[in-house]
Amino acid sequence: MPVEINSGNTAWVLAAAALVMFMTPGLAFFYAGFTRSKNVLGTIMQSFIVVALVGVQWVIIGYSLAFGPDKWGIIGNLDYFGLKHVGLTPGVWGAAHGIPEESFMIFQAMFAIITPALITGAFAERAKFSTFLVFMLAWSFLVYDPVAHWIFGTGWLGIANPNGINALDFAGGTAIHVNAGAAALAAAIMYGRRKGFGTEPMEPHNITYIVLGAAILWFGWFGFNAGSAGAANGQAANAIVVTNTAAAAAALAWVGTQWLLTGKASVIGAAAGCVAGLVAITPASGFVQPMEAIAIGGIAGVVCYGAVRLRAMTSLDDSLDVVGVHGVGGTWGAIATGIFASATVGGFDGLWHGHAGQVTDQLVAVGVVWAYSFTMTCAILKVLDLVMGLRVTEDEEELGLDVTQHGERGYVFDEAVGVPIAPASPPPPRAAEPAAGG
Repeated sequence: MPVEINSGNTAWVLAAAALVMFMTPGLAFFYAGFTRSKNVLGTIMQSFIVVALVGVQWVIIGYSLAFGPDKWGIIGNLDYFGLKHVGLTPGVWGAAHGIPEESFMIFQAMFAIITPALITGAFAERAKFSTFLVFMLAWSFLVYDPVAHWIFGTGWLGIANPNGINALDFAGGTAIHVNAGAAALAAAIMYGRRKGFGTEPMEPHNITYIVLGAAILWFGWFGFNAGSAGAANGQAANAIVVTNTAAAAAALAWVGTQWLLTGKASVIGAAAGCVAGLVAITPASGFVQPMEAIAIGGIAGVVCYGAVRLRAMTSLDDSLDVVGVHGVGGTWGAIATGIFASATVGGFDGLWHGHAGQVTDQLVAVGVVWAYSFTMTCAILKVLDLVMGLRVTEDEEELGLDVTQHGERGYVFDEAVGVPIAPASPPPPRAAEPAAGG
């Protein structure tokens, strides 16, 4: 007997999908504020175009690879190619909550979109746009889709596979943030440092953009985490409560630590801190209670701030600290899920409630994703560097990505004076001047 559509659950999942979609443009502003003004459009474009690029890839093949029937625990088959068999009624992934299969598909599409967009912060201000497009597409095929299958689908790491590792990841701490953080580390190494890194000031050009982007991310994250319940139910309500609580605790912890060490409580610190808390609570949001969320967020704020300061002491040019916030925050969040998970919320107990083995499962999943994503990202970028080249030229980098890659400027303060966006045409030849008195 076919499963009836639950209109309330369907409405919530569709609304959550819209919230998560809004996060990627929010990420664009968050990242763009950190860059120099000559690269603001290039940075925004990198996130914005991923919405289009992966939005098409996911419909054609990505969803099938991630959520199609399992092959060897590694990848989905092509049964859902072009969304074949993914219809307007509840199917394999929508039946539990009575939502159309297409609603589940579009919600997961927004995860597939924002994950590669997160990586762009690691190589901001120096990527050649043509190569960037190929990289995003290849990474989605070869890294995100398989990892999503392992964690969210019926692959070998997640709870949907009865013979799997049984790692808990409610909304993407491992599949999204650890995955993107490992790829960001590889990308920062492969792209190399920006021209003038460590010797020239590279101050964020628009802190208001950073706060705007962080606010949009915080808002959209309610859909990110609570939408992963797949229904308008108690688990979704708990996910919203712990998401807000962890973000708030992390913002306080980051600012407090920074204030203690530097004597200043920065606006950027508050924005970055809330994002660190959102990252850390993501895998745990359907499994932990509010008081545990304070611990998860508070520790994330301190640990991620420390990771960012540590990176600043090295020669690694992770431009916008994707590794420190998403890689480290996602790793802590995944481990914290194994520590604090409570069966009263999501059906699984962690170390705190007597099931120490869950921490082991979490560590295995984190280690596998770190290793796979880092290795595959390095391989993809090495091939692209040999074939297309990863970076713009030094002259183009000096002029900025906005002009050299997109032929536009983010800010025009004086319309009479500007940077030319195309070589000027030579003037027409002039007739010979007549001789004096001629």
